[in-house]
Amino acid sequence: MKVIAVDTGGTFTDFIYEENGSIKTLKVPSTPSNPSEAILRGLEEIGGEERLILHGTTVATNALLERKGAKTALITNRGFEDVIEIGRQTRDRLYDLHYRKPKPLVPRELRFGIRGRINHLGKVIEELSPEEISQLAEKLKDLKVESVAVCLLHSYANPEHELKVREILLKEGNFHVSLSHEVVREFREYERTSTTVINAYLTPGMDRYIAHLVSNLGKGDNLLIIQSSGGLLSADKARKEAVRTILSGPAGGVIGALYLGKSIGKENLITFDMGGTSTDVSLIEGEPVMTTESKVEGFPVKVPMIDIHTIGAGGGSIAWIDEGGALQVGPKSAGADPGPACYGKGGKDLTITDANLYLGRLIPDHFLGGKFKLHPHLLKDPLERLSSALGRDPLEVALSVIEIANSNMERALRKVSVERGHDPSEFSLICFGGAGALHACELAKSIGIKEVIIPPNPGLFSAFGILCADVIRDYSLTVMLIAEETSTDTLEQLFGTLIQQALADLERDGFKEEEVLFKRSLDMRFKGQSYELNVPFTDDPVGEFHRAHQRRYRYIHERESEIVNIRLRAIVRRPKPPIKEYKSKEHKPDYALIGTTKTAFGGEYQETKIYDRSLLKPGALIEGPAVVVEYSSTTLVPPGFKLITDPFSNLLITSIT
Repeated sequence: MKVIAVDTGGTFTDFIYEENGSIKTLKVPSTPSNPSEAILRGLEEIGGEERLILHGTTVATNALLERKGAKTALITNRGFEDVIEIGRQTRDRLYDLHYRKPKPLVPRELRFGIRGRINHLGKVIEELSPEEISQLAEKLKDLKVESVAVCLLHSYANPEHELKVREILLKEGNFHVSLSHEVVREFREYERTSTTVINAYLTPGMDRYIAHLVSNLGKGDNLLIIQSSGGLLSADKARKEAVRTILSGPAGGVIGALYLGKSIGKENLITFDMGGTSTDVSLIEGEPVMTTESKVEGFPVKVPMIDIHTIGAGGGSIAWIDEGGALQVGPKSAGADPGPACYGKGGKDLTITDANLYLGRLIPDHFLGGKFKLHPHLLKDPLERLSSALGRDPLEVALSVIEIANSNMERALRKVSVERGHDPSEFSLICFGGAGALHACELAKSIGIKEVIIPPNPGLFSAFGILCADVIRDYSLTVMLIAEETSTDTLEQLFGTLIQQALADLERDGFKEEEVLFKRSLDMRFKGQSYELNVPFTDDPVGEFHRAHQRRYRYIHERESEIVNIRLRAIVRRPKPPIKEYKSKEHKPDYALIGTTKTAFGGEYQETKIYDRSLLKPGALIEGPAVVVEYSSTTLVPPGFKLITDPFSNLLITSIT
């Protein structure tokens, strides 16, 4: 069976697959209006039968960012209709006098409270009214509601009422229905309601997208979707729980970095993924940092996700002048259509890619292996417009675009490292995405990172990461137990319920019980605290929690400990693509030199050698300034840096000044 990983980006759709024992790659321009068109075009070019297709998708992400989800209603308990608007007392930007909360995805007129109540112990204290729900279903049909989020109090303890509401809604109308206990079976009404609403808002679009894709695949093809936690999910499950795919593509890059890092003995990594529209950064300290407290566009998302920080800085990010006359870069992007001005597809604005081309950092005849020509003469008009408005010469403007973009990306790197107590000098910067290797060295130097790693095929590395992903299902349950009074036998019984659910779900997806591995953990806190730490489930939960609290906060309370949630991760391991190791001997790679160019550094153009990465052998040593070209990316080695190709075909770049 041919296994193909597909990552849909804002500018290109990337394919990577194994064939005859070697890794093959393909990039095709994305089709933002219908992402499946680019996927089907690439799959047709690759060919084959009975293929396993692993897909990183931006459909849910874009629908949320652009507010293009389904018309959604919320059904909750009477008196709790405004939970998603009230939210929490904390503000994202405390000192911003102009800050406004994002408008809820469900407007007030589509939020409905119903009779019926279950308490925190799961006991029914007020019965539902089936007649009321039937009448509400008729009203939803009249309002042309497509999707319904159902979030009732304490449904994590007893989902009886939510299940009854869905039964009546589906009987009365053709709705997509998302139940909170199926999306997030945990307490905290605001976060659970927000996550369920997002799922309901995104699911109809994801359902149509996957259905269209599956219907156009071959009869023997099977489709899996990578979720925000870095694990693969069945297409059927992704159609019902789109909220789990919000960081689908970026998660692939982190999983790829984790696998590569362990293979080459480097487990402390900061990932830097710069594509066409955005930059995603994350930190790996032996394992990726996971969170259940993410916010996307200001909305809490309580499903497990890799902790990825995203900013609007990519190769297509547009340079513009603000009301105060200052130059800004991004977050608006030229995307795939029309793309940067140099693409020759009608783009009129100057982008980061255009600035890099003007500065001689991109080689026009070697973009995408020469298959995609860049047009330097098309930079004249957008550069002159900005130069005239700013009163500066074009070279200064192009350098300023890069400096501003680097400054924005440096802040993102600090966000996941310095601001969380990590010393960047203890980490390597692993750089990927089509545009990242042009900026990595300058960013590493500015933040104090000593080593940059450019993996093979960096522009397709997120797709490579998807190829490395395992099938994963995450389960959780709020239990609210005093840890000192709870036996491990009691916890084993609670986990047993989740394990049976996981096995049933994975069996439906075609996996056998003996293939499944389980990781169990607990969310714990001291009594009176508001938030929890996640610790492994062992015979000594209290000791595990105390040690974790001491590491994080440097102290422990004398209070009792609470077990708030139990968490289960069910994993089915998949075969990984091989990472070959070659003999390495340091040498000068004159055989890979294919020309020279003039590249601007610090306001001056310097003679710069151009190397073909596909010709470089392990041990090849290059001193900057140099440009290394390849099919999926271009690497810039500035003056004062040196590059060596390691035994695993990675480019390792360090400062020599």
